[in-house]
Amino acid sequence: MSTFTNLLFHIVYSTKFRKPTIEKAWQDDLHGYVGGIIRENKGTLLCIGGVNDHVHLLAKLSPTIAVSDMLRLIKSNSSKMVNEQIKPKVPFEWQTGYGAFSVSESQVGKVRDYVLNQEKHHRNKTFQEEFIGMLERHQIHYDPKYVFEQEVIQ
Repeated sequence: MSTFTNLLFHIVYSTKFRKPTIEKAWQDDLHGYVGGIIRENKGTLLCIGGVNDHVHLLAKLSPTIAVSDMLRLIKSNSSKMVNEQIKPKVPFEWQTGYGAFSVSESQVGKVRDYVLNQEKHHRNKTFQEEFIGMLERHQIHYDPKYVFEQEVIQ
């Protein structure tokens, strides 16, 4: 028998300390670059969205790469691209960690709409509220003090 997969994921990750460092002027370039990384690794980016402090992906990933490895490639290469090509005033970084949630084919339309309407969604809800809600809906147990990195001010 041949092997068949349909590994759909809703992936969410934020900027370092959730600072609003993704600028509208280069957001599309960042999103396109992320799509290229996924394609290079035999995956398909179905859609990408977000606001100035985080990104949502709906992606079909290859069974030949672990989700954690894909996110390491996406985050390290995209931050390098932003810093070397776009050269923002403040160095661009992603927060450690991410959320990856499996998606049923029957829910792709609903998740796509959610991902593509992030600006509207965040008029009423912070990223922190959104992410905690996702963890709870997916019944993921967590310790609140370890969900988000906190900036240490000295």
